[in-house]
Amino acid sequence: MLTYATWKEPTIDFEVDDTYKAALDVLKWSYAQYGEEIVYACSFGIEGIVLIDLIAKVKPDATIVFLDTDVHFKETYQTIERVKEKYPQLNIVMKKPALTLEEQAAQYGDELWKSNPNKCCDIRKIVPLHEALSGAKAWISGLRREQSPSRQHTNFLNKDDKFKSIKICPLIHWTWKDVWRYVSKHDLPYNPLHDQGYPSIGCEHCTKPAFTMEDLRSGRWQGSGKTECGLHG
Repeated sequence: MLTYATWKEPTIDFEVDDTYKAALDVLKWSYAQYGEEIVYACSFGIEGIVLIDLIAKVKPDATIVFLDTDVHFKETYQTIERVKEKYPQLNIVMKKPALTLEEQAAQYGDELWKSNPNKCCDIRKIVPLHEALSGAKAWISGLRREQSPSRQHTNFLNKDDKFKSIKICPLIHWTWKDVWRYVSKHDLPYNPLHDQGYPSIGCEHCTKPAFTMEDLRSGRWQGSGKTECGLHG
């Protein structure tokens, strides 16, 4: 079994000419390797919806973790409920941070996402994911190379130094059109904010409509110089 401790550059070949087959093959390999010791950390954005559908074909009772920061859009929570209805066997875990919003405000001041967004992400996303991955050998992510310059070198299998784990990214070769074609073809439920100019959806206070489709994450943390929550580097 490939683990963080035994990491070496994988020699596993996945067919990249067929993005759908590649993603499915990566997931089949992953669940065969790790069984119950793999977690999918899902934001329930459009890529997440695709991955959930693919995962359900491979392991219908897989564990899906949502980092519930308590400041997501209402549309995101509604989407999760629709996904639960469509895939009743999935184990969807709503992982909350140790601090409530009130406790966080008492310690760090009101609206920490404005004064120190990195600290806010650390408290409400990074630490909870560390906890969710405790005991897991690997985790799945919906990263695509097309999403941003910082993700262009993502591989199917990645050594994740931050979480001391193997990060598996089945959709790295999918384009934005590939994602939407799949969702449309299979009539999958998705967050309606995608239809309102939000290609990437995070917490409500830190997400705006994208101002350029050349950078699908341009609506995240606008004006702060921040481009990632910290989960992926």
